[in-house]
Amino acid sequence: MGVSARLRLLDGFALDCGAKPVHLARTLQRLLAFVALRREAHRALVAGTLWPESDETKAFGRLRTALWRLQQSGAPVLAAAGETLRLRATVRLDVDELLAGIDESGTGDRRVLLAGGPRELLPGWYDDWVLLERERLRQLYLHTMEKLAVRDLHAGDYGGALEAVHAALRAEPLRESPHRLLLEIHLAEGNYSEAIHTYHAYRLLLQRELGVNPSPGMRRLLDAAVDAAPGTDDGIGRALLH
Repeated sequence: MGVSARLRLLDGFALDCGAKPVHLARTLQRLLAFVALRREAHRALVAGTLWPESDETKAFGRLRTALWRLQQSGAPVLAAAGETLRLRATVRLDVDELLAGIDESGTGDRRVLLAGGPRELLPGWYDDWVLLERERLRQLYLHTMEKLAVRDLHAGDYGGALEAVHAALRAEPLRESPHRLLLEIHLAEGNYSEAIHTYHAYRLLLQRELGVNPSPGMRRLLDAAVDAAPGTDDGIGRALLH
């Protein structure tokens, strides 16, 4: 059985083998991260992606050198099967652990997700393949937090819904869907003044940052709720919205 290892790509690169940190050059970090994020990859894809400025012969030569250096580093983390490279089964990957916190319904284990908060994949790395995977994980986190909020809202757990919505807002303050959910939570609780404040605070944020207004649908949601509020005079309700 091989030496167990833990590879961390969220909030920065780190590799531990047998509970000891292994320090790798950036070239080796990129090789390991690329294969790990795909679980397995053909040598030609790895060479062409990591060394695009080199011709095929040189790119394959650099890949062979990088694999040899990785083996010499005392980090038995990659395995080769013919032309395919893969992460060894003894390596635990934090990205896999994050994804395991999300079940098939997309709601996931709220304690794991809320405790971890939004995590950034390999901050400071600007390779196209990193940017794509980083955005995928960010969107997955946002959608999961919103689904948690919707589930709690429908169950009448307004505190839990607020917790999940604020986690989404911390990850992406300009995104409308969590602001709309926050509005719906306040309205469900009967907190009309907080709902109006939520709308106007978001409108001012969008105006300052992007020069746009919230969607008409969000405004209609608030208008309808204020109009239907028990004991609210239409004129007073409309005045509060402006």
